[in-house]
Amino acid sequence: MKTPSKTAKFDTSKSIKRAKTARKKRADWSIKGRNEEYVWSNKLERVSIIRKGLPYESIELVSKRMGLPVKQLLTLLGVPQTTYNKKKREKELLSGRDSEVILLLTELIDFGTEVFNNELEKFQRWLKKPNVSLGGVKPDSLFDSVTGIQEVKNALNRLEYGNMA
Repeated sequence: MKTPSKTAKFDTSKSIKRAKTARKKRADWSIKGRNEEYVWSNKLERVSIIRKGLPYESIELVSKRMGLPVKQLLTLLGVPQTTYNKKKREKELLSGRDSEVILLLTELIDFGTEVFNNELEKFQRWLKKPNVSLGGVKPDSLFDSVTGIQEVKNALNRLEYGNMA
């Protein structure tokens, strides 16, 4: 006797339509903070935002989108929980390095979601599984450096174009 499958049948045409729609929308990146939205569409605009700094609350926004606990993202950034709580409460801004990492992670989330046909949950699962093309480490363990984030993006590129990832 067969047991019913709990996995939904994959609808190729629906997935292709969703991917096309997502690609049309993705012209730039944004992250919300306090009372403003930070938007950039190229590296020079990103540098301008990095120099100004992002609010500490942006850490929480990125952690939610990545499916990571805030504490894990704080560890990757090297920011103690008490410092985060204090600076968030006082509405201070992140350092340039931490702002850059948050912006790069925002771009990575958008790209990863696009690679996984606009399905954020699938991308979040992929981040937590060991990856052969990354030397067997979990992609989310590489978020502590700009180079690590770039390597995860390279793995997503390989995956998008049919190479092993």
